[in-house]
This record gives sequence, structure tokens and C-alpha cells, in this order.
Amino acid sequence: MKRDSRLSSVLHALLHMAEHDGPMTSDDLAKCLGTNPVVVRRSMGFLRQAGIVASDRGHAGGWRITADLSVVSLRQLHDALGEPALFAVGNRNELPECLVEQTVNAALDQSFAEAEALLLKRFGEITLADLAADFTLRHAARRNQRET
Repeated sequence: MKRDSRLSSVLHALLHMAEHDGPMTSDDLAKCLGTNPVVVRRSMGFLRQAGIVASDRGHAGGWRITADLSVVSLRQLHDALGEPALFAVGNRNELPECLVEQTVNAALDQSFAEAEALLLKRFGEITLADLAADFTLRHAARRNQRET
């Protein structure tokens, strides 16, 4: 099953935007992400609807972050993207007649629900500001490493 990487891509784009002075075009972001500008516009459109980014038209236009990085959580971004499935694992048959498969499904469903709740809780605790701070530390460490 193919993985849904939209959350990862959106985080990547937002961190580039946070470090950039002024708006970034879909073409600029697509180059950062190694994708097509149409994919960027689609994802950014979801974030615009959620009030996280805005876009400006014209020569100096592009996408810009409008929300405070310290209040935007990974959970909010996940929700803004339409709550994509968190796991690629699932039941073989959702409505089995076999009692063995019903038993398996019950165990898996409970485990999936618990894991998803834990992951979403953690997503709610991590903000864009947390990621930006981590990036800043990594960038400084790399710069120091190159200088020595």
C-alpha cells in the first residue's frame, strides 16, 4: 500500500517558508520538495482553508505563513489535510463471517485505535515552532562542523 506523505511534505514546505524572507512560489516550494507545483498548490490550498497560510498573486506573490508557528500543531496540519490514514495496515476482510477472522479483527481494531489515539495525541503536542527550533539547532551544528 502506498504511503501518504502529504503531512511530511507540508511540514517540509512550511519550514522552508519559515526560514525564507517573503512569500515562496509554488515553483520554489516544488523544487524544495522534488515534486510538481500542482501538488504544492493542492496541499497549500488545504492549509489556506485552515487559516495557516495565505497566497498573494502577482510578481512578488507566493505562499506565506499567516499563523503563529507556536500554536500550529502537527495534529492541526493532519486535520487540515483531511485526516489521511495513519497506518497502511488493516484487516483482510472488514465484515467476516468466520469467527476466527472476527477474533483477529477485534484484536487488530483495538490495537489500531489505541495506536492512532496515542499518535494523534503526540501530534497535538508538537508545534511548527518546535520543528523550526530543531532545524535551527541542526543547521548551526552542521555549520560548526564544517568550520572545524
